[in-house]
Amino acid sequence: MAKRNILKMGDPLLRKVCKPVDTFDVKLWRLIDDMTDTLHAVGGLGLAAPQVGMLKRVCIVEYDDQHFELVNPVLVHSSGKCVDNEGCLSVPGFRGLVERPESIDVEYFDRFGKKHHQHAEGYFARVFLHEMDHLDGILFADKMIKKIIDDD
Repeated sequence: MAKRNILKMGDPLLRKVCKPVDTFDVKLWRLIDDMTDTLHAVGGLGLAAPQVGMLKRVCIVEYDDQHFELVNPVLVHSSGKCVDNEGCLSVPGFRGLVERPESIDVEYFDRFGKKHHQHAEGYFARVFLHEMDHLDGILFADKMIKKIIDDD
């Protein structure tokens, strides 16, 4: 396991649509483990494979002491709307308000190819959607309705 470099806005890889994973093997496991190490090193809520230079439909989410490994995630249902602030490890230095669904249902596979279904609401749903957007080359700044100055 290793910490990987996180690509920053402006890198063309962040704008690419990722390819579905079709092989659930040790290479995938290593990628997920490295992404987890990277996320822990920088302190975020989620990380997508293109942020570490891999154009695979893989992302991880850590929320309320739960760890989710999403391979080939698909949004199957969404409802409601809410606006809240977001930031991104690939877009350092500011945060912004983004409108997203309040409630979602997502289907995905884990690292072993087992299918899962996850319901999420509020900020938990927001984290899933933020990471899933990365898999389609979308950054939160693309959806931002108002920039918030970050004093960090």
